[in-house]
Amino acid sequence: MSDTTSDQVLTTQDGKPLKAALARALRREKLRSFLLIAPLLIFVLITFVAPIIDMLFRSVENEIVSETLPRTVVALEEWDEASGQAPGEDVYNALLYDLIIAVENKRHTQLGTRLNYEQTGLSSMFRRTGRRVDDFGEVYADQLIDLNAAWKEPVTWATMFGTPEWISAQETWAANPSGPEPAFVVSDAARNALPTTADLYGAFARFIQTEDSDSPMEEDPWVPVYKALYQDLIANPDAASAFSGETATLIGQAAAAAPNFETVSIKELFIDADDDWGSAENWAVIKTFAPKFTSGYFLSAADAQLTPTGVELKPEDERIYLYLFYRTLLLSIMITVSCLLLGYPIAFLLAALPLRYSNLLLILVLLPFWTSLLVRTSAWKVLLQQQGVINDFLVWIGIIGDANRLVMINNQTGTIIAMTHILLPFMILPLYSVMKTISPSYVRAAKSLGANDWTAFWRVYFPQSIPGIGAGAILVFILSIGYYITPELVGGTSGIFISNRIAFHISSSLNWGLAAALGTLLLVAVLLLFMVYDRIVGIDNVKLG
Repeated sequence: MSDTTSDQVLTTQDGKPLKAALARALRREKLRSFLLIAPLLIFVLITFVAPIIDMLFRSVENEIVSETLPRTVVALEEWDEASGQAPGEDVYNALLYDLIIAVENKRHTQLGTRLNYEQTGLSSMFRRTGRRVDDFGEVYADQLIDLNAAWKEPVTWATMFGTPEWISAQETWAANPSGPEPAFVVSDAARNALPTTADLYGAFARFIQTEDSDSPMEEDPWVPVYKALYQDLIANPDAASAFSGETATLIGQAAAAAPNFETVSIKELFIDADDDWGSAENWAVIKTFAPKFTSGYFLSAADAQLTPTGVELKPEDERIYLYLFYRTLLLSIMITVSCLLLGYPIAFLLAALPLRYSNLLLILVLLPFWTSLLVRTSAWKVLLQQQGVINDFLVWIGIIGDANRLVMINNQTGTIIAMTHILLPFMILPLYSVMKTISPSYVRAAKSLGANDWTAFWRVYFPQSIPGIGAGAILVFILSIGYYITPELVGGTSGIFISNRIAFHISSSLNWGLAAALGTLLLVAVLLLFMVYDRIVGIDNVKLG
């Protein structure tokens, strides 16, 4: 009988196994729970997690150099920056081809701005050269056109470097121009025979079609394309054999005449445009920051710099960030302590008063939230200045003389006072919510056993309020460490936080990489302090009520 009972499978009313039905019901319940929290989860991922990931990526991303100067980066691999000499002509040729593309796409100014973070003057160097690079190689264009006027015709170039399929498709489109023009495709024959010219002309054709909405059949190529053609013809005098018909004749003629062309040094043209192109130091910066990922932003955030010889500390007069981190952490701790000293008695009073009085006072605590942060901070500027209300009152009651007015604005004192006032409610509310749960009978019992008021408070009441202290301290500290509006208005040069520099790099200098690195280091510092706090206090003891 017992064996029969043990082998029997429990089923539901509709005959399904009870275990499977329970598992299915549990899965449905979990799915419903997940769907309920899904909107909040998506919101947190989009507004919190994604920005942090983007910040981490921006702090090491450095693709603009290799993407804007791909040929130059490759050419620089053979250059020894330790030689102290500027690179050779081949590097300047590669720079010419990269820079003409960057200028047409308006990327050279962005590249100059990025490199200017590492070496002052590089931004203006790229800007000045960008205005003249269109004419580099003009001597080769003039000689080729003098040799044969066909080199001036856009159709000559388009049919020389385009594939037969593209030429046929383009002719069909030209006869009935409906829709976009077929995308230009460089032929393999041209790419093999004239690689540099094919590469540069292909970039020109794509730019003309995508950015100018025009046709390579109707636009003259960039002047540096002629320089590239001369370079290819010197390297491959038999290039005409890869072509046929009039194109082969044209290239053969140019190849025969190329050795007798008047030449010009592209290196000298760059140095003539800006003397800084002859500086080996500037080229070393370009080579150092050529990789797609860099530690340069984090090193700058730590008052160091990445040089061709390794990592070095910046000059003493340029080291600001480590001190700003120290000041930010110190002032945030002082603000947290001052909020605790002022907020604890207020929360104690609110918890001890009858409900109708405590609710009235609680409205006064929450009243600052109804006023703009900017208005409250501006009010402190009026109160704290040397001719302000507080100094006038102290002079009036005779505590200080008129000649000895206190300096409480545009310094650390102003930052601490203003931010303590702004963040005080964030300390009072967690303390009040915890103190409200402490039964008065505990203190009365301690007094009935012989303890005085101080002993009853310190040994009985205060330990029970520690979870509220922990919650308020974490809340105030984390909020204060990221503030930048209040320190900017009342802190002057000695009372600003690292967050002010982060805001400056995001909105003014546009050095988002350095801003991301500073933000990442600030996040790491907060997490480390949080771990220390957990070891000392214990995060499990933190409560909001």
